[in-house]
Amino acid sequence: MEENENTAQQAVSKRIPKDLLVIAVWLILAIASIYVPVINETFVRVVLTVPVILFIPGYVLIAALFPEKQSIDGIERFALSIGLSIAVVPLIGLLLNYTPFGIRLNPIVISLVLFTAIMMAVTVFRRARLPKDAAFEVPFERVKPTLKEELFPKGQGKFDKALSIILIIAILAAVVTTVCVIAFPKDGEKFTEFYVLGADKMADDYPEEFAAGTEQFVWIGIGNHEYRDVTYTVEALLMNAEWDTEAEKSVIHASKMLDRFTVTVPEGTTYLEEYFFTIEDTGYNRLEFLLYEGTVPAETASAEEKMDTAYRHLHLWITVN
Repeated sequence: MEENENTAQQAVSKRIPKDLLVIAVWLILAIASIYVPVINETFVRVVLTVPVILFIPGYVLIAALFPEKQSIDGIERFALSIGLSIAVVPLIGLLLNYTPFGIRLNPIVISLVLFTAIMMAVTVFRRARLPKDAAFEVPFERVKPTLKEELFPKGQGKFDKALSIILIIAILAAVVTTVCVIAFPKDGEKFTEFYVLGADKMADDYPEEFAAGTEQFVWIGIGNHEYRDVTYTVEALLMNAEWDTEAEKSVIHASKMLDRFTVTVPEGTTYLEEYFFTIEDTGYNRLEFLLYEGTVPAETASAEEKMDTAYRHLHLWITVN
């Protein structure tokens, strides 16, 4: 019975190489570090996910392309794995950009996992077709002596040894720098996106002409790039205005507050919701949307004062019949 179990374990080990098993386990831990609460807010997430972006995609691609042991040596595989990962991951992001899913966390994670799984399956298939001695495998028990032999071979001169040491230091510095940049990103420009979209979430097909008393809607979007959670106030303001060509500005003859509401947008996220409104009065021809980040003027303040106080504002020209 014990002999059969050992035989089964050896068969599984033969079908799935150890290096791919390590990658599979690492990938599972990385996914857990992204989605498991508490852990996804620690440094562990960075440590586990950086190799998934900068090493694993390239490694599995190289493993699928070169299943033979003699194709390329270990140092070349390592260097090509990093280089190809830097090329593959942006390409996956570019492809996602042209899909309905977009460049978001879940689609990126799913795409990287699928790419890695497919390359691993191809690798297992191609290595299984080779003689055992010809198929590439990572000699985990001989990693240290192999690296020493590759970097510091016998008879190596002082100059070559110094170059090897500089190479090791450069690789370690690059890894540490990358981890630090991802873990502690420098704050960029602070700003807030504010936009209004039509029915199809596009910058067209706005409700420009409609009957009084009919319900209309637009999509209101607020993108928070302020590096902190922000509570915004949005005001919909009706105006009767016309453009003064001589003064090159709008002249507001009358205004009326249609609606005002607040929304809290977490750091780095976007609020996008349908906003429904009904206009009963036909005497207004402009619908102004104002966004306040801090100070909010009184409801009775003039339209000019509100626009001067607003953090962002935009408008739609309308005709109410």
